[in-house]
Amino acid sequence: MSRKGNCLDNAPIESFFHLLKTECLNGFPQCKDIGEFKEITKNYVDWFNNRRISQKTKGMTPCEYREHALAV
Repeated sequence: MSRKGNCLDNAPIESFFHLLKTECLNGFPQCKDIGEFKEITKNYVDWFNNRRISQKTKGMTPCEYREHALAV
């Protein structure tokens, strides 16, 4: 890692949080409580990992891409 606070060190997770905010949380009215927020976030992470395809991962979900990379 480089110096403190360099966003490039953490680019993959920063990208994920951007997608979480734009694809999931912006479409919902304000959550009523922390439990509802946790449930929405949990469902989004499951969808992101197991069902969301991406051009970066050659049309595969992140889980499929990981399995493909480990098999090679």
